[in-house]
Amino acid sequence: MDEIIRALPEKAKDKHKENKKFFSVLRKKPPKDLDSRMQEIHEEEFSRTNCLTCANCCKTTGPLFTHKDIERIAKHFRMKPGKFIEEFLRVDEDNDNVLQEVPCTFLGADNYCSIYEVRPKACREYPHTDRRDFHKIANLTLKNTAICPAVYNIVEEMKVKLK
Repeated sequence: MDEIIRALPEKAKDKHKENKKFFSVLRKKPPKDLDSRMQEIHEEEFSRTNCLTCANCCKTTGPLFTHKDIERIAKHFRMKPGKFIEEFLRVDEDNDNVLQEVPCTFLGADNYCSIYEVRPKACREYPHTDRRDFHKIANLTLKNTAICPAVYNIVEEMKVKLK
């Protein structure tokens, strides 16, 4: 898996122009059944993919923390939300609460998340490939092809199945 993750940014870069063109066409004229077809492609990929062998998303990017996330996770730690923010988060250039550093503080050496049951919404929804109105998040998906091997595979499968 390490070799796949190491090669992924370059593979994604090589396909970027092709993928951008594909998503441009998809955005202009999405198939009526895009959401259901994406759900199928997503489920097929994740029947073969075990995130615990990778966790590259947790190692290289940090999620946004909503106010609800902060309250829920702080409660889990029996902390006040302000203390949780002070200890673990910072405000980024978009004025969002994000982790102070990556890899994620809550990621264990075994790739398990120590706050999995109360993890942020962004983590629960990642990599967003089974989301409704999928065609509206093309830029996020393109970015994620360089981070998540499953997203890279999903986009390649989309280009075959959604022609």
